[in-house]
Amino acid sequence: MTYQAPLQLPSRRPDGGPTVRGRPMATPRAAHFLNRELSWIDFDRRVLELAGDATLPLLERTAFCAIVSSNLDEFFAVRIAELEEQAAAGITRSAPDGRTPAETLVDARSAIVALQAAQERVWCEELRPALSAAGIRITSPDACRPGELRSLAKLFEREVLPLLTPFALGPGVPFPHVQSLALNVGAVIRGGDETRFVCISVPQDLPRFLEVGTRGVRVPIEETLIHFLPALTGGREAELCAVFRVTRDADLSAARDGDDLLEALEAELRERRFGDVVRLEVGADTPAEISDILMRALPVGRDAVYETAAPVGLAAVQELAALDRPDLKRRAWRPITAHQFAEGGGATLLARIRRRDLLAHHPYDAYDTSVESFVEASHDPKVAALKATVYRTGNPSSTVASLVDAADDGKHAVCLVELRARFDERRNIEWSRALDRAGVHVVYGAADQKVHAKLCLLVRRERAGLRRYVHVGSGNYHASNASAYEDLSLFTADEDIAADVADVFNAVTGHSPPPVFRKLLVGPWSLREGVLHEIERVVQAATAGELARIRIKVNALADPEIVEALYVASNAGASVEAVTRGICVLRPGVPGLSTGITVRSVLGPFLEHSRILSFQAGDRVSTWIGSADLMPRNLDRRVEVLAPIEDARLRARIAGVFDALLADTRFAWQLGAEGTWSRVTPPPKEKPVSAQELLMQQALARAKKRR
Repeated sequence: MTYQAPLQLPSRRPDGGPTVRGRPMATPRAAHFLNRELSWIDFDRRVLELAGDATLPLLERTAFCAIVSSNLDEFFAVRIAELEEQAAAGITRSAPDGRTPAETLVDARSAIVALQAAQERVWCEELRPALSAAGIRITSPDACRPGELRSLAKLFEREVLPLLTPFALGPGVPFPHVQSLALNVGAVIRGGDETRFVCISVPQDLPRFLEVGTRGVRVPIEETLIHFLPALTGGREAELCAVFRVTRDADLSAARDGDDLLEALEAELRERRFGDVVRLEVGADTPAEISDILMRALPVGRDAVYETAAPVGLAAVQELAALDRPDLKRRAWRPITAHQFAEGGGATLLARIRRRDLLAHHPYDAYDTSVESFVEASHDPKVAALKATVYRTGNPSSTVASLVDAADDGKHAVCLVELRARFDERRNIEWSRALDRAGVHVVYGAADQKVHAKLCLLVRRERAGLRRYVHVGSGNYHASNASAYEDLSLFTADEDIAADVADVFNAVTGHSPPPVFRKLLVGPWSLREGVLHEIERVVQAATAGELARIRIKVNALADPEIVEALYVASNAGASVEAVTRGICVLRPGVPGLSTGITVRSVLGPFLEHSRILSFQAGDRVSTWIGSADLMPRNLDRRVEVLAPIEDARLRARIAGVFDALLADTRFAWQLGAEGTWSRVTPPPKEKPVSAQELLMQQALARAKKRR
C-alpha cells in the first residue's frame, strides 16, 4: 500500500497526451465525453422525477421539488456565472466534450427552461392539489374566508409590515440594491399625473407561507404583500404588480490574491452582494412594462429572464416539507449504535481502535456515538493534542467545542478552517475567530488550495510512548447533515496512516511540501498518480487474463484523464462499475471504447455522499474511502485524502454497500452511451429494491446480533 516518489504516473507522451504506466492512451476526443454542465442539469432532472413519483410520501416529494430549485440557484450563481464570464471574455477553448463556453451556455439555458417547465407541471398539477387535499392549502388572500383574511391582516401588520420599505424610482433616484435570491415585489403606482415604479424587498428571514385560520390555509408572503400594498404606498392602489427575484454571481476569486486570506475573503463577501445579475426570475403573468423596467435597471438581457407559472423561488416549499405531518412522511430512521462504539468512555473507544480499525457508515450508524465520541475522546487526560479540519460544521458543533476544551485544558489544539467553503464562508469566519479567541491554533491553508479533507487526529500519552489515533471521513463534521447524508468514517491507530495524517496537517500549517506519504493518497501531491496507479494494476491483471474489476462511488466523475484511463481498463477486459450521484462525463457502453463500463446514479431519502474506490487485480483488492471526487479540482487543486481499508472485514462491508447500490431498482438510474439517463425498474412481478432500505435493514440486523 506504500507509494514511493517519484511515481511513474501520470507520465506524458512527447506530444503531451496522457499514458497509463507508459501505455499510450487514445488522444482525448470530444466524442468520448459528455458535457459537465448538462450532466449536472440531468441530475436535477432525476431529482424532479422523485418529486413526481406518486408512490413516495407527499412531503418527501415536496422536499425533492424544493431541492431542484435550490440546486438551480447554486448552478446559476456559480456555473452559469462562470460560463457568462468566459463567453464575454471571448474564450473559445473547448471543454472536453468539444463545446465552447458560449455553446455550453446556450445548451444549458435550453435544458434549464425544459427542466423548469417540467417542474411547474409537477408543482401546479400534482403537488399543490395533493397538498390541498391533505389539508395544506396554499391560498391567495382573495380566496381566504373573511375570518382568515382578518387574521392575515393582523399578522401582516404585526410581523411583516414593520420590516418592509418601499423604494420608489424617479428622476435621479437609482434602482435600489436587490439581494441575490431575495423575493421582491415591483409595482407601478399612478397617482394624478405622477407615475412611479416601487420596489419592495421581502426580508429573507420571514416565512414564505403565512398560516391563518384553522383549515391549514397558508398564504404566500408575496401575495399577502401585494394584497396589502396600499399600506406601503399611502393608500394608492397599484396599477401593475409583479413578483421577481435575481441571482447574482457568487464566485469568489479575489480572495486568492490577498496577503491576508481572512480579510480578503471578508472584502469579497461584501462584494458578492453586488455581483452581476445572472438570472432574473419573474412570474409568467408579469406585465411587459415591469419586465422592461427590471431588464433596464439590473441590467440583464432577455436570455437571462426566466418566467414561471409556479411561485418564484420554489426552494421555499422546503418550509412545507418540514411541517409536522408524520402521516405525509416516511417513517424517520433512527441511526444504530454499533457494538464497537457502544458503552465506555473515550479511553475505551481508543482502546478498541488500537486493537483494530473501525468503520462507521452514516446515517445507518449513529454519528454521535462514533465520530463525536472519537473527537470528545480528547477530554481524556492522557490525550495531549487534538487536530481537526473544519470545512462545514453545524451549530452547535461538537468538534469546535472539543477544540476549545482542549485549548482550555492546555492541550495542543489545531484547526484547519477552510474559509472558502462556498456559501458557508461567513459562518467559517465566525468559527475561526471564536477558536482563535479560545486559544486554538487556527490555520487557513494555502491561498490557492482548499482544504477539503475530513481529518481528525488525537495524540495520546501511553505506556509505550505517544500514540496517534485518526478519523478519516467522507463527510464534514456536521451532526445535522450526518442524519441525512450518507458517509463513511474510518477510525484507525495504524502508525503509517496516522503519520501520514500528521504530515498532511504539517504540510498545510507549515506551508511546505510534504514528505512521501506512506499509505494515504493525498491531493494535490499523490492523489491523481495513486488512482492512475491502481487503475494500471487492474489493466495489467486484465491483460494477463486475471480477475479485473473497478468499482467507483463518487459524487462526480468529471476528470478527463481518469475517464480515459477507465476506457483503457475497459478495453483491456476489466469490468468497471461506477455509481455517480451527480455529474458524469464518461460515456458507458460505447462499442470499442467502454463496453465494459456501466454507470448508475442512486438517489433516495439520504443524500449519497461517500466516495469509495475499489480495485481488484487478480487476488489483490484495494479499497479506498475519503473526501475526493474524481474532478480536476479535487485531484489537483485541493487538499484531499483517500485512506486504504486494510481490514478484510471492513472491505467486505464496503463491498456490500456496492452490492446494495448496484441492486437498487427503486431509486436508481442507468446512463446510456448516448448520454441519457433511464430509470431502473424491477423485473416483472418483483418488488423494487431500495439500496438505502436494504442497508437500514442490515444495520438493524447487526444491532440484534449483539443482543
